[in-house]
Amino acid sequence: MRRLLAPDGCPWDREQTLETLIPFLVEEAYEVIEAIERGRPDEHCEELGDLLMQIVFQTALREAEGHFDIDDVVSGISDKLIRRHPHVFADAQVATSSEVLAQWEEIKAEEKRARASEGGREGERQRVLDGVPKALPALPQAQKISARVAKVGFDWEDAAGCSRKVREELDEVEHAAASGDPAAVEAEIGDLLFAVVSLARKHGCDAETALRRANRRFSRRFGYVEDQLHAQGRSPREATLAEMDTLWDQAKANLDE
Repeated sequence: MRRLLAPDGCPWDREQTLETLIPFLVEEAYEVIEAIERGRPDEHCEELGDLLMQIVFQTALREAEGHFDIDDVVSGISDKLIRRHPHVFADAQVATSSEVLAQWEEIKAEEKRARASEGGREGERQRVLDGVPKALPALPQAQKISARVAKVGFDWEDAAGCSRKVREELDEVEHAAASGDPAAVEAEIGDLLFAVVSLARKHGCDAETALRRANRRFSRRFGYVEDQLHAQGRSPREATLAEMDTLWDQAKANLDE
C-alpha cells in the first residue's frame, strides 16, 4: 500500500481520501457477507482479503498524516480483546454467554468513563444511545437503538405487545395516506419499520438477516416467473398480474420445498 501511495505509485490510489473510500469499505463488507451466505470458502477468503485491503488503505492514509500505523491498529484490538475478556486472560469468573455480555458492557462503560475523565469530561452525562454509529445503514441502526433502550426497560413486555404496536403503526400509515400528506406518510412508515425491527428482536431474529433472506427469496421466485414467461415467448410486461400471481404461487411451491 505504501508503494501504491508513493509519488511514483498508482494515480488512482493517490487520489483517494478517507471520505472517497467509505463506499468501498461498505461494499466490501457486504461482499464478505454474501460469500459467507453462498457457502463458498474460496470466495470468502478472497473477499476477506478485499476487506482487509480497505483497512490497510485507510491505515496508510492515517500513517501519512502522522496519526497511527498498522501496528497500532492490531495492538489496539489485541489489547481491547484481552481487557474485555478477564474471564480468559485474568481471574474473573463467568458461567454463561449472557454473563459474558453483561461483563463486556460493564467494561465498555468503565472505558468510556476513563476516556471522559482523561478528556476533562467526567461530569458529562452518558446517554443510553451514545455510541450508536450515526453512519450505520438505517436497519442495523434501528436494531441497535431498539436493543439499547430495551436494556433499560423501555420495551414491550412480550412479542404480542410489539405485534399490537406494528398493527397500530400500520393503521397510522393508512390514516396518514388518507390525509394526503406525503411527509406524514413517510414519518408513519418510518415508525412502522422501526416497530417491525423491534418485533424481530422480540422473536430473537436479526432484522437485517431476515430482510436479506426475504430479498433473495423474492428474487428467486420472480426469476422463476420471468423464466416461465420467457419459455412462452413473453416478458413480465406482456403478462397480466393474475398470470404472474399464478406463476408466483408455483414458484413458492417448487422453489421453497
